[in-house]
Amino acid sequence: MSQILDSLDDARAAAARQAWRAAYSAYVGADAGALTASDLESFGEAAWWSGKIDEAIRHREKSFAAHSSDGDTRSAARLALTLAWDYEGKGSFAVSTGWFANAQRLLADVDEAPEHAHLLLTKALGVMISGELEAAVAMFDEAYELAKRVGDRDGQMLSLSGKGRTLISAGQIDKGLALLDEASASALCGDISAHSAGLVYCITISSCQDVGDYRRAAEWTEAANRWCDTLDVTGFPGACRVHRAEAMRLRGDWSAAEAQALTACEELKDFDQMIPAAGWYEIGEIRRRRGDLVGAEDAYRISSEFGREPQPGLSLVRLAEGKVDAAAAGVKRSLDEAQGPLFRLRRLPAQVEIAIAAGDLKTARTAADEMEQTVDAYKIGERRAAAFDAIVHFSRGQILLADKDWGGAIQALKHARDEWQRIGAPYETARVRAALGTAYRRAGDEHGSTVELEGALATFERLGAEPEVARIKEQLGRVETRRTFLFTDIVDSTRLLDTLGDDKWKRLLARHNELVRDAIAENGGEVVKQTGDGFFASFENPKAAIEAAVAIQRALAAEIVAPDVRIGAHAGGAFRTEHSTDYGGQGVHVAARIGAAAAAGEILVSSETLDGVGAAFRVSEARTETLKGVAQPVEIVSIDWR
Repeated sequence: MSQILDSLDDARAAAARQAWRAAYSAYVGADAGALTASDLESFGEAAWWSGKIDEAIRHREKSFAAHSSDGDTRSAARLALTLAWDYEGKGSFAVSTGWFANAQRLLADVDEAPEHAHLLLTKALGVMISGELEAAVAMFDEAYELAKRVGDRDGQMLSLSGKGRTLISAGQIDKGLALLDEASASALCGDISAHSAGLVYCITISSCQDVGDYRRAAEWTEAANRWCDTLDVTGFPGACRVHRAEAMRLRGDWSAAEAQALTACEELKDFDQMIPAAGWYEIGEIRRRRGDLVGAEDAYRISSEFGREPQPGLSLVRLAEGKVDAAAAGVKRSLDEAQGPLFRLRRLPAQVEIAIAAGDLKTARTAADEMEQTVDAYKIGERRAAAFDAIVHFSRGQILLADKDWGGAIQALKHARDEWQRIGAPYETARVRAALGTAYRRAGDEHGSTVELEGALATFERLGAEPEVARIKEQLGRVETRRTFLFTDIVDSTRLLDTLGDDKWKRLLARHNELVRDAIAENGGEVVKQTGDGFFASFENPKAAIEAAVAIQRALAAEIVAPDVRIGAHAGGAFRTEHSTDYGGQGVHVAARIGAAAAAGEILVSSETLDGVGAAFRVSEARTETLKGVAQPVEIVSIDWR
């Protein structure tokens, strides 16, 4: 019995300091019969923060009954309002409405109290969602004043957040963002409850993202994550992880972003349908960019099951599949159903892209015009939000490109590229650079085109955006292939020249070149080019390349006088540029660096090149080398050619 009483004391103490996981564990070990109405309320809160929504509801319903039985009308109303939110989050709207009606009836004859402010807040939120923005602002103001009179700091900050969100919807961006900053700063200081702080952060971050103020969204996301990290809870941190995932995806950290979103979906799958809906949509966005169209469609489907419109992502999947008519129909249907300019703005860039693919430039221009009008209506201060400005200029650039207005397209796309670079969004920047590269090429500026396309390709390869990588390689005229590359180089050629003199050096070099070329040709290789005092050659398989390397060293060793040569070989992926016999790519780069690491008279080969053919050669013990310009160390071996 003593242990049970101690557990109850521990639970109450933990709840008082908002240590909700500890409180939950202690309440589980307490005597259920000893729990008061307040204990049941705290137990429900602890279960909620521990991610156990059904258990939280059960304890809160018991607490409501206990408070009602005790005649504590205010507390019963508070529980009824909480339960209304719980059931709405689960999508049980009729039950939610029933609990709200209970709260309203209970508070009808009670003197002003914080519960009245929260009742009014809930009403104001409903009015805002219905689109009655002026009435909603007035109700949020009324709720703020009421909360101020009764000393309810949570109610005040939630009222400011609601009003800020409403003003933004009404196009008063600066005023709305200022109120959200104020409320979020209060949450950061810890002068409101954890639950209210979580709501404030979510409203602020989502509002910033909606108006394209990604810098402000990133700042508050970072602050919210620090706040989350101080809490030993599940609950709202799941929602914060979705915001974190969006920020990570924008910065190009796709793997970490997907992991954050998956964690959020798992934490809150039974909690609040809006959070996993947003999380799964974010996962779909990441997968689509990677080219995993099946995985993306699956994620969009799950998001839809949780109640989120799967557009425009799903239509962009259809476009990637080549189903242009289905893509156009999907995005049009989504726009027809979208309520409010900011919701439409999220879909319009996709409509531009799809309409251009369908050859429907009239629809593309109409969509771009609407985008521009909306962006101008939602300026921050006197300027457009950088992200919105970039989106508009990218869409205009795409249309001008389709219209064969190369000069106009270049100007619009350069503007979009620069804006995305300032924001720090690598994928979006690379997409614009790819289009800009096309515009330069059409205008006859091949050098400018190559610079932009190469830059975009490097970014897409780093991100793992496979569809974009393939498209740009096709534009560059590159055919991806796997070959074994071999580099030879004379060691100390300058010293030899000084020792032998010009005439003897020329005869020695000619004989060297003849022996090397013959060994390469006899083993089925292709001389790609001479590289100073050496050769760059390509072979279909590793065995042929190594046999050629051995033949080169033996042929030179049989000469009376011959230079010392170092050789490196590596099998890897590479590409060939149109109208060129040269190769490029990581496989070539690694082979060249291995060659540079070899000593005089040595043949160095990457260990992976010997897979399947190593038994045909005597090799040294493997060693690991860090090669210049190669991210990961490479394991290499030396071939015993003697």
